Amino acid sequence: MKLAIVTLMVALSGGMAFGQTPQGRSLGQNLYLPIYSHIWHGEMDKSGHPMKTLVSVSVSIRNTDPAKSIRIVSAQYFDTDGKKLRDYVTAPKTIGPMGTYELFVPRSDDTGGSGANFVITWKSDKPASPPIVEGFHANLPVGRSIAFTSSARALPEE
Repeated sequence: MKLAIVTLMVALSGGMAFGQTPQGRSLGQNLYLPIYSHIWHGEMDKSGHPMKTLVSVSVSIRNTDPAKSIRIVSAQYFDTDGKKLRDYVTAPKTIGPMGTYELFVPRSDDTGGSGANFVITWKSDKPASPPIVEGFHANLPVGRSIAFTSSARALPEE
């Protein structure tokens, strides 16, 4: 079982995250990160619903610039219906060159639903390389583990 999990994690993490192509330097962006507080799977039960498995989510915000810091100014968490649930960053957080800032949604918090998402806003005083932002979803009980990633995409500027 451990080998299967390791193999899956290596396969999912290989190369640059899907949808995150190298971009030029920027003073900031709004990034959309799809996440899942649970996933639907299996067959429909007698009431017409599939099985639901809760997952925790580690959100990793990685500064890819080797020389410049960036600031995370907000990380707004929305549910499946688009309702804002909370802001995970209440004061700007600085990420140093090549540093990482992490957010965590516990498995017990299923308020986001299967269509939850973050909108993460970052800024820099000088043009910097855009961060790589991913969500690592996991439920790792013995015998039936699940783990997968999702990747952020830059939202169009207005």
